[in-house]
Amino acid sequence: MPRTLAFLLAILGVGAPPPAASAPDRPHILFIAIDDLRPELGCYGSPVAKSPHLDKLAAEGMRFDRAYCQVAICSPSRASLMTGARPDTIGIVENREYFRDKNPDIVTLPQHFIAHGYEAVYHGKIYHGKMTDEEKSWSRKPARRMVGVKRPVTPGGYALPENKKLWQENREKMLAKYGPEGSGGLVHGPAYEGADVPDHAYGDGFNTRLAIATLKDHLARNPARGPGQAKPLFLALGFVRPHLNFIAPKRYWDLYDRKDLKLATQREAPKDGAAMGLHASFELRTRHGIPKKGPIGDDLARTLLHAYYACVSYVDAQVGLMISALEEAGVRDNTIIVVWGDHGWHLGEMGVWGKATNYEIATRVPLIVWTPGMKARGKATRALVELLDIYPTLCDLAGLPHPPHLAGKSFAPLLDDPGREWKQAAVSQFPNPALREWAANPLSDGMRQTFFGPLIKEVEGRIQRQMGDRWDRDLFENHLMGYTLRTGRYRLVSWRDYRDPQAEPVFVELYDHRDDPRETVNVAARHPGVVRELTSRLENILPARRP
Repeated sequence: MPRTLAFLLAILGVGAPPPAASAPDRPHILFIAIDDLRPELGCYGSPVAKSPHLDKLAAEGMRFDRAYCQVAICSPSRASLMTGARPDTIGIVENREYFRDKNPDIVTLPQHFIAHGYEAVYHGKIYHGKMTDEEKSWSRKPARRMVGVKRPVTPGGYALPENKKLWQENREKMLAKYGPEGSGGLVHGPAYEGADVPDHAYGDGFNTRLAIATLKDHLARNPARGPGQAKPLFLALGFVRPHLNFIAPKRYWDLYDRKDLKLATQREAPKDGAAMGLHASFELRTRHGIPKKGPIGDDLARTLLHAYYACVSYVDAQVGLMISALEEAGVRDNTIIVVWGDHGWHLGEMGVWGKATNYEIATRVPLIVWTPGMKARGKATRALVELLDIYPTLCDLAGLPHPPHLAGKSFAPLLDDPGREWKQAAVSQFPNPALREWAANPLSDGMRQTFFGPLIKEVEGRIQRQMGDRWDRDLFENHLMGYTLRTGRYRLVSWRDYRDPQAEPVFVELYDHRDDPRETVNVAARHPGVVRELTSRLENILPARRP
């Protein structure tokens, strides 16, 4: 930056961009994604979760107490974070759409780091499913085997023979009944497993060991100090758990006593809330042994809680192994560590088991950051941040420029001053949860013919009764989007026609977190002025039309 311009910016109080560092001087990045993890950790105040390694990282770094995803389901959330763009901008709001098909030239987070001298490698789940973007986002394909460690053979993800058999039988049954297309998402065994196996017998433990091997290999080829260093490392490690199925080695189940697990007390939908705001736990109900309709009984609910917590502790242990590997390699003090969850998860709250809603429990995520130079260690911040803010933040921390398409705001200043004034709102969205499949895809004709048919009809009836003559099947099944604006005090949920986000809302919800942090009562009718103000703020963020 020319000296005159830098001087003028300083007078005006405008911060200059971070100084550019040469590639060998830049920090390594450890980028950890955890699937379906709500802020259910000891450091977030959970009285039950045993998460010592993540708790320690938070105690040494910074915990973000009000971090929000952009879409409470895997693929759109990750696509938004990795591109740094809002879901409507890239046109990705459900699981089957690949962001590259609609945005072939967009520069992703690791792609940007590669362009500035980094080697970027991933293990596990960073993007969703097979949409790994290996050609552009990564320097090389991940290693898939390691000398001395046997790759697990777990059909359906299971280690126990009886569960492998159930999975295979269910697969054959679903294929025979619904065919390859109609059975998509219906092929599952049990919702949980706790085999007495070593950590690396399941995928997350195995991928952690691969990531550690990748770290060692990179450092051997690129010494941490001296003229031989060529590239800093962007190492992404994605954990599948605690996503369904809730599978973790037995020793993590043994950390918990069932009698200590408290069931959700708020099991009803919000009073006067949107009938389309909640789904019927479709994703869980596809699992073997889970009732296809009706409530989840207390005994089963407690087992599911036990399984979820076991998965949290299992992943926590793998995070600990990865951080220990940094320390043993002597590069911990030159590595930025970011741990994030892609969305929250209802554990029976509002009567729902799963993600895929526009409420606090599904959109709020854990976010923990540690950097070598941060000043506010061991602090927490209540500043509102969004997952798409991670991209510009890492750019600033590594001394990289921002690509022009980024929609987020770097929260790097919060790492030194967590109490400073910050952004006034976070925006999330989700298409009609009640009449979408568990992957946010529009209901296929075949879904109504499966065992979900009666449940879909029941949910649809609730919406029809609430909406009356405003009911329109095409709109509600295919084009209705819930946009939510979270401020320091309120959550506004504005239900709109996705084809024209600026049109009048079909339905509005407002929740006052000062008086009702669990979002039990929609108070939109009581506070029309607040609704108008927040709606205006939301509309200033939404695109004029869907891309």
